[in-house]
Amino acid sequence: MNILEIENLHVRIGRKEILRDVNLKIPKGETSVLFGSNGSGKTTLLMTIVGLPDYKITEGRIIFNGRDIADLDINERAKLGLNIAFQMPPEMVGVKLRDMLKICTGKNPEDDLSNKELELVKKLKLTEFLDRDINLAFSGGEKKRSEILQLLMMRPKFILLDEPDSGVDIESLRLISGEIQNYLSKTGSSALIITHHGEILDHIDAKNGCVLLDGKISCHGNPKVIIRDIMKRGYRKCVECRIREAIE
Repeated sequence: MNILEIENLHVRIGRKEILRDVNLKIPKGETSVLFGSNGSGKTTLLMTIVGLPDYKITEGRIIFNGRDIADLDINERAKLGLNIAFQMPPEMVGVKLRDMLKICTGKNPEDDLSNKELELVKKLKLTEFLDRDINLAFSGGEKKRSEILQLLMMRPKFILLDEPDSGVDIESLRLISGEIQNYLSKTGSSALIITHHGEILDHIDAKNGCVLLDGKISCHGNPKVIIRDIMKRGYRKCVECRIREAIE
């Protein structure tokens, strides 16, 4: 059974159409990877799935767990278990990480984080950041670890990750990826990951990869094979090659 089905999706921002006739299916319990050049529409697709209001669906459907969510607000989609980690998490002056984690876990302000929750904070090396403003003066790796911590605290059924391997060192990437894979394995949740360079594939078990080109998803296959082809031939020739192979 598929947890996410995107059918004939067309999306515009302002007057510009970014996505056209996008079709994608992700089975429950599986992780898929989305490749594509800058400006191809990858982030637009994730933002549309999660429900940011600037991304207008002009045609098509987004089916999550059997329900069409195209008309739902972002908070309603989050309550269904659809959550995202942004590529560039914003700074939140005046909001402490500890307080945000309480919001993510549905606690009251006067409640304490549980030992299990504090253990995850410790694993992601963020204990000393709990009483600091979110992402203020954080390094790139610290911001990504903070973003992933908040995401996992919400216990999502479906994770959207926008370039989690960009701007982080090898140690932070291994740490982030390890906790994401641990969560996916334990809960049976699914994920869609955007990556340019593919380093995260060394740490996360992804079953399928696809390439977004000219606003459309153009091919599918083993993500490690696809990234090797992209590195060797470029996005367009990789897609052309796979289309030709499918025809033959």
